[in-house]
Amino acid sequence: MSDKKTLLAVSGGIDSMCMAEIFVRRYPCECLAVAHCNFRLRGEESDGDEELVRLWAEEHGVRFHVRTFDTREYAADHGVSIEMAARELRYRWFAELCTSEGYDEVAVAHNANDNAETLMLNLLRGSGIKGLTGMSPVSDIPYSEGASAKLIRPLLDMTRKQIEGFALANRIRYRNDSTNFSSEYKRNMLRNEAFPIFERINPSFIRTINREMGYLSEAEEIVSDYCQKEIAAISADALSRHPEGRSDVRISYDDLLSRKHWRYLLYHILEPYGFNSSTLASMENLLSSDRTISGKRFEADDYVVLTERGGFRIARKIAGPAGNDIMPVRGAGTYHFNGMAFKVEVLDWTADMPLKQPEGTLVLDAERLKFPFVLRGWRDGDWLVPLGMRGKKKVSDLFADLKYDSLMKTSAVMIADVQTEGMAESGHIAGVAGVRIDDRYKVRPSTHSVVRITILR
Repeated sequence: MSDKKTLLAVSGGIDSMCMAEIFVRRYPCECLAVAHCNFRLRGEESDGDEELVRLWAEEHGVRFHVRTFDTREYAADHGVSIEMAARELRYRWFAELCTSEGYDEVAVAHNANDNAETLMLNLLRGSGIKGLTGMSPVSDIPYSEGASAKLIRPLLDMTRKQIEGFALANRIRYRNDSTNFSSEYKRNMLRNEAFPIFERINPSFIRTINREMGYLSEAEEIVSDYCQKEIAAISADALSRHPEGRSDVRISYDDLLSRKHWRYLLYHILEPYGFNSSTLASMENLLSSDRTISGKRFEADDYVVLTERGGFRIARKIAGPAGNDIMPVRGAGTYHFNGMAFKVEVLDWTADMPLKQPEGTLVLDAERLKFPFVLRGWRDGDWLVPLGMRGKKKVSDLFADLKYDSLMKTSAVMIADVQTEGMAESGHIAGVAGVRIDDRYKVRPSTHSVVRITILR
């Protein structure tokens, strides 16, 4: 650590003040810096914490960074708890400081008690074996979005009683957070109400729990290795490419259910995508029942599971265009719409140019489809005359022929011609991007140039 630049996350509480003191005694001050977050949650108390940390940094000749956050406003705007808002704000800022100032690592004062509290919280909300392995001494910085600096926890082997003893012996100045004595937050409830009972049962329970987390961590590595090997053999159709350009994960029912530990494999597959324990239980019940499996939908924040014939599919959600949202296409170029990128080209038509294009590419007569045209989402009532046919067909019927599910319908993009009076409003479209064109826009012997539309992703 001596050859690294370390950013110390110091709140002013006993844990972080002791950590700062340990570091400044061991390493040159020019290798250290302090970062303090003022979350504006406790008025004058918060300002007092900031002042203490500032004075400590000045006394020891350590560079001081401070940022004030409107934590309540952030929580309301993002729909998260105060605890989660504070977590996101501080770690994003730490990552920014590491990138802008060249720090190699961020030291936080998590200790053995914090580790035990985290295990209990994970156990109570359901997290699988991984959530019972506790904090790692070294990990990536949360919300860092690719920052190379690491998060370190140098006090993870110290109990809070040991830290209190160090503070007393070395006359460390620190401030008590008054909210720590309230059981309003779940972590404080465990710390103030549950842990004293555990300590009466086993005075060394913090040490015991931390030792067991070490064993669980090793067990989790063994289980993870097993699951990875089993999952790799489950289905040949993983990462199947769809016309819309999405890469979805497909899992075969037969392959999954033939595995001895299929229930845990299902958890291991779905947990990284954010599916909670109740969703997993519902899927387990469905797969082990005699009910019809296909046609069901299970949702997480960013992903959806769709059950189909023979297997289920995990796909990232794509929010369809709202209301009349459209993307005007005014000329050749690259356009981004509805989670996809489109390349639009205008090309001279020659006899040797193939009509059959690669998957995801449509060619339309440029004399028929003129700029500007628009890209938009599917609307009820959209129709076209499919290439080579005479009668009109509803796009909804085309979706049925293509066996589109609700997610694929939402992500489908219509090509609408606004040059022909009333066409966009009437629902008569020029094509479905990457799938089919209307017959009136096909290439003819008289065609001189074409518009080529390609889905890039």
